[in-house]
Amino acid sequence: MTAAIIWLIVGLVLVAAETLSGDFVLVMLGMGALAAAGSAALSGNPILDVLVFAISSVALIVLARPALKRRLIAGTGVRTNIEALLGTRAVTMSVVDSTGGQVKLAGEVWSARSLTEAEVIEPGTTVTVVEISGATAVVSASP
Repeated sequence: MTAAIIWLIVGLVLVAAETLSGDFVLVMLGMGALAAAGSAALSGNPILDVLVFAISSVALIVLARPALKRRLIAGTGVRTNIEALLGTRAVTMSVVDSTGGQVKLAGEVWSARSLTEAEVIEPGTTVTVVEISGATAVVSASP
């Protein structure tokens, strides 16, 4: 039973140490140690415990770690800040041309300018936000 407690402590220490590295290696080794703790509690055979630790750790590192890393790198997919405004619709509050104007975007009045110099957009026109340049929305009336 003492071997199971030692494996349990090692497993918990490795899982806790993962917070410092953030690379998902120590947590996989910690899970392998926890599996070995279960094996030690059931069998008491130290050779079997080491095999359970080695096989489960390698399997977790090879199979689970890449999937977790991909999921972590991919993020939530929720656009925020300026990215959330790109492609949204706004309504012109004044004449918008290449030198300036105003649009109502996401419930707020923004300074705006048209995407091209030739484009002059009348008030009340629904436009698409193409780009945010500083605090100015660059908009286009074309869909």
